[in-house]
Amino acid sequence: ATETRPWLQGARLTAWELARDAIPVTLIADSAAATTLRDDAIRWVIVGADRIAANGDVANKIGTYALAVLARQHGARFMVVAPSGTVDMGLRSGNDIPIEYRDAQEIWKTASAAPPPVAVSVRNPAFDVTPAALIDALVSERGVVRNPGVHSMAKAFAGGQ
Repeated sequence: ATETRPWLQGARLTAWELARDAIPVTLIADSAAATTLRDDAIRWVIVGADRIAANGDVANKIGTYALAVLARQHGARFMVVAPSGTVDMGLRSGNDIPIEYRDAQEIWKTASAAPPPVAVSVRNPAFDVTPAALIDALVSERGVVRNPGVHSMAKAFAGGQ
């Protein structure tokens, strides 16, 4: 499980829930994902989703897109697990999903660091969009959509949530 900065949801929530359910879990720094995927023979990267578009693009916590790219590079498969209520068939693609940007103070206060010099700007997106082309499986209570795309999403999620 990655720590998920700046609020450490991976450390505080994901790792805790996995351990509580007796699922073996190792916590890593977000920046250790590439090395871990390269060195540790990871077969699957599994993430959640905050919103899923009709073509299978997925918006989730920042860093999800990077994990999908890293998984592809290192031969791991990429799975999104989310309730069908996160699917919005009214959104054609991830380009239609608004991305929330949070206050720069979140990064600095969480890190317990001094504020950046005045000349330094901070970009703090809370979410990113992972293209469906990088997703091997999308899992919900409606079943598994392998290699999600417009047609397979319509078949799995037609008729509303």
